[in-house]
Amino acid sequence: MSLADFFRAAPPDVAVEIDHGHVGAARIVWRGGQAVVAAHASEALPEGAVVPSLATPNIADVPLVSQAVGRVLAQLGTRPARVALVVPDTVAKVSLLKLETVPPRAADLHEIVRWQIRKSAPFPMEQALLSLTPGARSPDGAHELVVSLARTDVIQQYEQACLMAGAHAGLVDIATFGVINGILAGQSAPAGDWLLVHVTDAYLTLAVVRDRALLFFRNRGEDAEGSLADLIHQTAMYYEDRLQGSGFARVIMVGAARLPGGADHVRKGLEERLNIGVEAVDPRGAAALVDRIGASPDLLDMLSPLVGMLLREGKAA
Repeated sequence: MSLADFFRAAPPDVAVEIDHGHVGAARIVWRGGQAVVAAHASEALPEGAVVPSLATPNIADVPLVSQAVGRVLAQLGTRPARVALVVPDTVAKVSLLKLETVPPRAADLHEIVRWQIRKSAPFPMEQALLSLTPGARSPDGAHELVVSLARTDVIQQYEQACLMAGAHAGLVDIATFGVINGILAGQSAPAGDWLLVHVTDAYLTLAVVRDRALLFFRNRGEDAEGSLADLIHQTAMYYEDRLQGSGFARVIMVGAARLPGGADHVRKGLEERLNIGVEAVDPRGAAALVDRIGASPDLLDMLSPLVGMLLREGKAA
C-alpha cells in the first residue's frame, strides 16, 4: 500500500513521519533475526507548518519543516542517505476497485485503473501519483485492488523536506498503512476480521482487515461532519450488510494517546458501541525497544507507523 515504488536495493533502516503537528523518526537494527528500535526522536512543529490536504499544497515553508527533519535525524545517531517516509492519511484518496481479470503487464493494469477511476478522482489524473496493491479475492473470483491516489506535487513537498535534510525518501506511505503493516509484522498478528481505529486531532481513519487483506478504508478530516460514534456506526453497518461480517475478532486503536485527556474516553466509547474490548497498538510485538522501560502510550503511538514502514518489505498488507 504505497505511494511510491519499493526500493530495489536493501530497504532503509530509518523512517520519518511528517504530520501536521510533529516530525518523528525511528531507526531499526537487526539482532539475531529480531528487529529492534535502536533510536527514536520527535519534534513538534509550529501550528500551520503542515496542513494535510488532498487537493492543495500542504507545506507553505518547506525549508522550515526540513530543518525539523534534520534535527530529528541528528538525534538518531546516524545521517541516513535514504529514509522511508510516512505522510498523513488525508493526503491520499484510498479506494477499493474490483476487476474481473488482471492483465499480466503492470503498465496495462495502471492504464485500466486510471480509466476506471478518472471520473471519481478529486483532481486531473495527469497530476496524480497512483499506487496499486492486491486486496482480497472475492467469492466470485474477481480481484480487488487497493488504489491510493495522491497529487504528485503534494507528495513532492514532503519528499523535498527530507531531501533538503540530506535524506532521499524513496518509499512513501500513509500513516494508517504503516500501522497496519506493523501490526501484521507482530508476533500476535490478528486473524479473522479486525478493525483498526486511527484517531488523531486532525483526522480519523477506520480500516477493516480480513486476516491480511484490506476490506474497507474510510478517512474523515477534522472539518468533516459527524462524530466518531457516527462513523463507527456507519462502518459497523457496512461491515455487516455489505461485507457479510460476523463480528470483529479484535479492535485495535492507535493515535488517541496524543489527544487531550488521553485514550481512555475514546476507548470506552468504542467498547460500548462495538461490545468488544479495544486494544492499544503496541509496535513492540514487531520490534523491540532498546529503552523498553518507560515506553509511554504516546511513544508507542508515534512509533507504530514508523516500525510498520521499516518492516513492510516482508510484511506488506
